[in-house]
Amino acid sequence: MTATEQHRLGKALWTIADKLRGAMMADDFRDYMLSFLFLRYLSENYEESVKKELGSDYPEISRDIIKKAGVNTPLQIWYNENPDDIAEFEQQMRRKTHYVILPEYLWGNIVELARTQSKELLDTLEKGFKYIEEQSFDSSFRGLFSEINLHSDKLGKTYEERNIMLCRVFTEIANGIAEFSTDIDSLGDAYEYLIGEFAANSGQKAGEFYTPQKISSILSEIVSLDNQNPAKGKKTKIDRVLDFACGSGSLLLNVRHEMGKHGIGKIYGQEKNITTYNLARMNMLLHGVKDTEFEIHHGDSLLNDWNILNEINPSKKIQFDAIVANPPFSYRWEPSEELAKDFRFKNYGLAPKSAADFAFLLHGFHFLREDGTMAIILPHGVLFRGGKEELIRKKLLTDGNIDAVIGLPSNLFYSTGIPVCILVLKKCKKHDDVLFINASEHFEKGKRQNTLRDSDVRKIVETYQYRKETERYSRSVSMCEIIDNDYNLNISRYVSTAKEEIPVDLAEVHKQLKKIEEDIKIAKDKHNRFLEELGLPPIQ
Repeated sequence: MTATEQHRLGKALWTIADKLRGAMMADDFRDYMLSFLFLRYLSENYEESVKKELGSDYPEISRDIIKKAGVNTPLQIWYNENPDDIAEFEQQMRRKTHYVILPEYLWGNIVELARTQSKELLDTLEKGFKYIEEQSFDSSFRGLFSEINLHSDKLGKTYEERNIMLCRVFTEIANGIAEFSTDIDSLGDAYEYLIGEFAANSGQKAGEFYTPQKISSILSEIVSLDNQNPAKGKKTKIDRVLDFACGSGSLLLNVRHEMGKHGIGKIYGQEKNITTYNLARMNMLLHGVKDTEFEIHHGDSLLNDWNILNEINPSKKIQFDAIVANPPFSYRWEPSEELAKDFRFKNYGLAPKSAADFAFLLHGFHFLREDGTMAIILPHGVLFRGGKEELIRKKLLTDGNIDAVIGLPSNLFYSTGIPVCILVLKKCKKHDDVLFINASEHFEKGKRQNTLRDSDVRKIVETYQYRKETERYSRSVSMCEIIDNDYNLNISRYVSTAKEEIPVDLAEVHKQLKKIEEDIKIAKDKHNRFLEELGLPPIQ
């Protein structure tokens, strides 16, 4: 499927979602729509694997024959005809596809129940979700649909109303995607498109789960470059990549896309919001990432409640080649006295209660490999605020850990209109300076939202990669100059976008004024002569 067709598929699905949600808030309907699409993906992927496994034994029969058999899927016919072989078959499918779905919970059966307005749809769907959560996958997929309440009043006040609503949703989705080829990549991209559209209609809540694609591309391209010499191009392999505030997982998927399917060993993500955590897991699978190739943890990064990141045994400390993150901006937190002794913060001090920006940064930075690269999105306040943040900033600069500061335009995010920056950090960097990029005026203005163009993204990445210096755009600044500015990293101090005023030639201006005065005198004398001929008093 081409990029244009993928966009059309995403747009078609969004049109369906926008029509069906009615008065329901976008972020509420999002969870239903995306979960149903995920079921569609699981079913299609599973049935393709079943066809390969059963070969000639797979019932390749028409819809009419299936209906005459009293079932809605070919797999159900095989189950009915081979009851003694089911256990062995499912065991084999778990080995090959890592999950199993019973015939009655497959997309084909659900859609047929919806098309015929069956009263059993809601109950069947609920049982199907429970089966997938508890029996399809291993324990790491428990609670995948935990936030999907099929008995919510948002779907209808009675069972019948909710069932009718679900029938409409599934029928519309099935009809809407029927004309498209929905392989893994295309459905995954359409899924990502939908996430973006829901974010655009969710206001402040969008910041919980979505980073605009163009910004994701900047971060993913930067961390994919060679650590010591970015001009050499991409790294050959990233063994581990981490996003400790991963939202829907779009940043991690962008890094995977940048490196290629075989360019990353394993993806790690952490997310505090349970709904978004489930969304991230679905998003990974929808993009063809196997369950053995990623690990998403539900928990609080600031408390560091993920066992694999807890340094009980320092020799087993896990580190990452690449770290990307878009944590909540200026998040208020309540650090305890005990947390000040935490291995992540003890050498820097704690970020203030009013803004956990540096706490998030230090959490990720601690787990960065010596030859790794970290790119994190933060509000501009981290560049110049005083107090505890100034001390943290000073140490990072003194230790040579801040590689680049990239200022982005305002109003790029759905959740806030403030301009943000990208900090690029390394534990061992080649350059003894800091590259400042002021891209604040390079964007396309929109009615509600500004966007970065492909050319804007390319300019930022290439400026970083080749450490280019461009007037009113980028400059490498020595540590001596930064120290002279009291470790203030305010971008406009080093790279101003203001155009230099053209110098005024005062002598020339004086000459022009004298000429104007002479012209006025000549015109006045001529006018007074006319007045004198008419017998009128002259103008003084």
